This record gives sequence, C-alpha cells and structure tokens, in this order.
Amino acid sequence: MAVYCSASERIDPVHVQLAADVGALIAARGHSLVSGGGSVSMMGAVAKAVREGGGRTYGVIPRALLEKEVGDRYADELVVTDGMRERKGLMDDAADAFVVLPGGLGTLEELIEVWSSKALAMHAKPVVACDPTGVLDPLRQAVDTLVTSGFVQRAAADEVIWTRSAAEALDAVEAGLAAAAGAAAQPSEAVHTQEGLESGAPRDGDG
Repeated sequence: MAVYCSASERIDPVHVQLAADVGALIAARGHSLVSGGGSVSMMGAVAKAVREGGGRTYGVIPRALLEKEVGDRYADELVVTDGMRERKGLMDDAADAFVVLPGGLGTLEELIEVWSSKALAMHAKPVVACDPTGVLDPLRQAVDTLVTSGFVQRAAADEVIWTRSAAEALDAVEAGLAAAAGAAAQPSEAVHTQEGLESGAPRDGDG
C-alpha cells in the first residue's frame, strides 16, 4: 500500500511517531510499503518501521528531490524518476491502497488526486486518511462546504475513509481491500446483459 506523508523536519514529533506506528502495522499485517522514497521525517519513519517489522519497501523519488529528501538507500527497491508526474504514476500503479497521513502541499495533492480518481471510478482502491490530531479537519470542512454548495456530490466526498489511529486506518484499508475483491469476483451487469442477448433473451422493444 502507498503511504503519503510529510518529509518536513519542522513538524511535531507526534506525527513522525504516527508514521512509525503505521509502518509497524503494515509489516505486522503482512503488507508491503510504497513510499515517496525519502528517508527523513515521516517518510523515513514509515519506511524504517516497515523494514524493522520484516516488510518490503518500494520507494519512488524524483531526481530533483534525491538530495533534499535524502533518498532511501535502504529501500528494497528505489526508483529515481525525472519528475513528479512519473513518480505519482508509478506509486499509484504499485499500490493496492492509499493511506494519507498529515502532510504539506505535495501530500494534499496526492490525496486529492487519488480521491477524485476514486470518485470518478478510475480505480477501486481504498483511500484512507489517518489524522489523529485533526490537522486535516479544515480540508474535510472545506469539502463539506463544496458539497452543500453543489460543487461536489456527497458520494464523491465520502470516498475517503477518515480515521484517528494507525490501527483504525489499517482496519479500514483491509476492509476496503476485501470489499473490492468481493466486487471483482461478482459478474458485472454488462456480462449478464451480453449473456442474455446471446441466449435469445428479449431485448427492449422485442415482443
């Protein structure tokens, strides 16, 4: 699963500890980590905790940030890209779920992108925000305002699962993965329709 979070070293250590707790649970529950490939602050803490728990880490970092975010040289695999768009695409493709922790503009961009693409049915992967201290509460309130103003549908706003602890976040991810697997196992309506046509079932307008 991908974890989006901060690489800032100016933040309260409570957030770094949250990242470490999430990483420890990712490993303990048998998951692998897809990260932004940095080794400092929250980004480094989550990757380190996953490895300490016996889990695998896959990092993707733009060349321009390799020194600034101190590339994670201990990652099981570290991919260096030419830019942010390629980085996000590789992370999206490699992840089966997205966990978003408090972060800056880059983290907000990543959250909005996987959130909006989920709402548009471009993917069916769980999107879970873990925010014990309420850093992202103003964002939730802003989206609620967009809903009441008619700019965003309620169903789209609800595509993110908001949690307050690492354990709650991992529970939500695993419930979402199970639901997605169950939905994928069900025959689609289109398949039923095609089967009906092929078997001679009456079409709309048929006698």
